[in-house]
Amino acid sequence: MTFETNTNVGATLARLSLGVVLLAHGLLKLFVFTLPGTVAFFGSLDLPAIAAYLTVFAEVVGGVAIIAGLYTRLAAILSLPVLIGSLWVHLGNGWLFSNEGGGWEFPALLVALAVVVAIQGGGAFALRKLPVIDGFIPQALKA
Repeated sequence: MTFETNTNVGATLARLSLGVVLLAHGLLKLFVFTLPGTVAFFGSLDLPAIAAYLTVFAEVVGGVAIIAGLYTRLAAILSLPVLIGSLWVHLGNGWLFSNEGGGWEFPALLVALAVVVAIQGGGAFALRKLPVIDGFIPQALKA
């Protein structure tokens, strides 16, 4: 394998890993915790209901976009507020995610993974872009 091939494969694995985790967490909030349950949990953190809806939307739509490789860099950057918010929620629970309430190691890893995906782009097998909105996205975010 060449350096370019390795880089493309690595970027693809990072993209798919981030996208699958985002989508899975969004679907968990929808189908297991339900939207009312998610809103109630966010309320227990003194966050407004709109934050719960935006988080679910960002995780589901962002996860699908990242998995597909559509505006990968932009989707990864837009996922950072959600991931940093998750990190903030878990900071008081210690390092290990196996701690009661979940520690901050996994959210921190997801923040780092989103940064990596934002830097590397979609890698191999990414759909890259949609022509309809292509003109509105800066060139640096299109990969």
